Amino acid sequence: MELIKEDEGLEPVSPIGQYFNSKVLSVSVLGMLELEIPINDSRAMLLIKDVFLPINPRFSSIMVVGKKGGRKWKKVEVNVENHVHFPCFSSPMGTSSPSENDGLLKSYISQIAMQPYPEGQPLWEIHIIQCPTSEAQGTLIFKLHHALGDGYSLVGALLSCLQRADNPSLPVTFPSVNNPSSANKDDKNIGFRKVVSKCFWPFVDTVRDFCWSVLKSTCVEDDLSPIRCGSERFQPFSVSTITFSLDCIKEIKSCLRVTVNDVITGIIFLATRLYMQRASPNSNLSSNSTALVLLNTRNLGDYKSVRDMVRPNSKSPWGNNFAFLHVAIPKVEPGDSQFSDPLKFVHKAREVIKRKRSSFGVVLTGMLLEMMKKCRNPEEVARHINRTMRNSSMIISNVRGPMEKLSLDNHPVKGMYFTVVGSPESLQITMISYAGNLRVAVRAEQGFIDSELYTRSLHDAWDMIRHNACRKR
Repeated sequence: MELIKEDEGLEPVSPIGQYFNSKVLSVSVLGMLELEIPINDSRAMLLIKDVFLPINPRFSSIMVVGKKGGRKWKKVEVNVENHVHFPCFSSPMGTSSPSENDGLLKSYISQIAMQPYPEGQPLWEIHIIQCPTSEAQGTLIFKLHHALGDGYSLVGALLSCLQRADNPSLPVTFPSVNNPSSANKDDKNIGFRKVVSKCFWPFVDTVRDFCWSVLKSTCVEDDLSPIRCGSERFQPFSVSTITFSLDCIKEIKSCLRVTVNDVITGIIFLATRLYMQRASPNSNLSSNSTALVLLNTRNLGDYKSVRDMVRPNSKSPWGNNFAFLHVAIPKVEPGDSQFSDPLKFVHKAREVIKRKRSSFGVVLTGMLLEMMKKCRNPEEVARHINRTMRNSSMIISNVRGPMEKLSLDNHPVKGMYFTVVGSPESLQITMISYAGNLRVAVRAEQGFIDSELYTRSLHDAWDMIRHNACRKR
């Protein structure tokens, strides 16, 4: 990393940005756009220069070390040709078929995720896949370093390049945020005893969550299992995706009087235990397994424009504004190999997440990381975060996407999904909603987790929970 003597006027790199670009961690977001028609080469280069680069100054900046050792963003001249790649897929027999390209695309995604960024260049790449797959006629892959921003910021940036397919002049809309209190109307009748309870238990939960977070980041590890091998470094992976209808998820939500996030998390937890049983029939379904659930700390209703994000004192600031919630994956009793009550996974997810949202454990954990940074250095904090991820079994991240179909320069977007790369966990689940559907991406460590089997387990968990929820009507 370049060392400069004069750093006045340069924007400092956020603490999380420094942690995620260190010797221990180099975390990026891979965003995939599936297009309905082939991509125009010449138009693509113009769009990147005229639309993508001006979105935010960080896309034209490199990370440097200032005179006092702090990291800053330094503006540089960008040669777009160095950042844009046009791979061509082919089989040993010549031109490959769409089904063959599916496998080649998965291998290519893992390949570019393992490659470091070139020195002295802004931390982004765009890969334009012109070979048709079974899902699309063309695919755009955005590789964006997490130091540039979190999922909220980067999705907001990408949306700045897109327009509504039905009417470009209309604004893009997003699913409404669930109000946890609306899922239980009994909370309206609050007496004195409930007021005391609402003050006391969050305090207890805060102490418990903070202490548990510290232990999970230091000395308490999840059990080794079919979803956790204890890898210390980021490993090659395979990505599989599955799509669920948001209307069906809302139907389950109404039947169970929970939130959309409760339903999604419950499906993932049930699928995880199903996978563990199928991947290793003798595995312990009561193993101690924890999911790290990423929480956006902005708590805002809709995406803001990039102009609003970068404005001083913005309520929706650009950057990394998220936290981890440690959520235990519900255990299965030894005699319940048939999963007799799949709905308990939804109710358990609701109970745990609701309790953790009411505590301030996340705030205290953030303060601890800031103290560690001041007392030690960003590399030590990065090791702490790396241990937190390594000691858990999986990571879950969810981003709200647009409700309407979009287009990129008159190229209709058929679908989109994303995954986060560079972290050491063996299993990661990422989700984004788009045009009435929820796209779930499974990032599974190659040679250890069967991503296709996990995806089938997700489908079966979906069927089990939906069937049992509808019976409760």
